[in-house]
Amino acid sequence: MESSAATPIRPPHRNPTAASPSPSPSSLRLWRPAAQRNLRNQWSRLVKAKDDWLAAADEGLSHATALANARYLFRFMPGTDLGALKDMPGIRDKARGKLALREEQYRSMLLSSYQEMVHALSHLVNASRSMRCFSNVPANSAVARYSDCQADVNDSGDGGGIPVFKWLSILEFEGLAQELVDMFVSELMLKVYLVTWRANVNVKKSRYH
Repeated sequence: MESSAATPIRPPHRNPTAASPSPSPSSLRLWRPAAQRNLRNQWSRLVKAKDDWLAAADEGLSHATALANARYLFRFMPGTDLGALKDMPGIRDKARGKLALREEQYRSMLLSSYQEMVHALSHLVNASRSMRCFSNVPANSAVARYSDCQADVNDSGDGGGIPVFKWLSILEFEGLAQELVDMFVSELMLKVYLVTWRANVNVKKSRYH
């Protein structure tokens, strides 16, 4: 039996019809290094934004846990055994007042964590949409310059869909970045839904207590 060759096979583009016509070989020789630098920069921004998101999410979880504990203690304070302190006048009302203040503090801190997650998500989106490399040649200049800002409507910034690193083109890097962004968008929507649902439950319970 003949052994199969170990030559890797390049995977197809995810969306080959979206690629623009390939520029000239001389243009591509100048474009590819600039595109590689831009991709490295944008992926570094993605990683930084992801780390910021995870840090904000961890803080949010801590604040949400503290908020739930304060709410639990506030709700069951009337039946809590205070030991030797139970005979102090107004002790339960004072304790409930402090717990209510803590709830407000933790709620504000939780909201700040969500704002930080939204801020990190905006950086993720911006980086995922800045992966293309456009040619910006000033007037009366023969020096080719490149950036992530489109100056010519006829320049798609994707190098005609050619690979930038090994097999991956700009379009495929954009697809990977979009998957990452979609994942964090879905998680943020789920977190907001859970917090909103919990807030509605607390409001309904407060009407019966």
